Amino acid sequence: MELTIAQKLEALLKLQQIDSQLDEIKKIRGDLPEEVRDLEDDIAGFETRINKFNNDIQSLEDEIDRNKTTKKDAEKLINKYKDQQMNVRNNREYDAISKEIELQTLEIELADKKINEATFKIRSKQEEIKATQGALDERKADLKAKMQELDQITAESEEDEKKLITERDQQATHIEERLLKSYNKIRNNALNGLAVVMVKRGACGGCFNVVPPQRQADIRDKKKIIVCEHCGRVFADVEGVPEPAPTGRR
Repeated sequence: MELTIAQKLEALLKLQQIDSQLDEIKKIRGDLPEEVRDLEDDIAGFETRINKFNNDIQSLEDEIDRNKTTKKDAEKLINKYKDQQMNVRNNREYDAISKEIELQTLEIELADKKINEATFKIRSKQEEIKATQGALDERKADLKAKMQELDQITAESEEDEKKLITERDQQATHIEERLLKSYNKIRNNALNGLAVVMVKRGACGGCFNVVPPQRQADIRDKKKIIVCEHCGRVFADVEGVPEPAPTGRR
């Protein structure tokens, strides 16, 4: 059965009233849900940073192990070359072995340098982990407190909210899909969540711009859906009794 314009407007107004009640419940929670999300994001960021630092430390420790191995290999070669030096037959062989010993000595010095640099970086990373862990612990404590506060507020209004959500779902079935989409779009763009308003004291109940008398008469007639030319909100009706038309003199 095709609904009249008046019935469509009435259905939209009822939906708006339910949504406004849900908005009031959410308003009681204030910024708590957003604060909780922000804290959760901070915690995830800190945990990611700590994991990265730990991975960096592991890589540095692997680098230290490689350089220690390089150093041991070089020391073995030096001992080997020194033994060979004792049995050289001429100066040329002695100089060649001395050159190899010198190269391996440089390898040891380079390995020591890299080990020291990596050790310094590990200490720096550990300090950063300590500082980040401190910030993480603070955020976790804040989150716990905010969650407890939010849970308490949510519990107080949970039954009412569930009831209203059920009513909203039922009411939405009485509105055609195209109109419902337009309603949701207007509502999402409105700061106060109002998509359907009354004309109050000659002005739009959403943006408070003046609505001309002739337009008010059209809104009262409910022959078509009329929206505010300033904010795009749907006019459900005009509050109050219309002023009588002026009569001429006798």
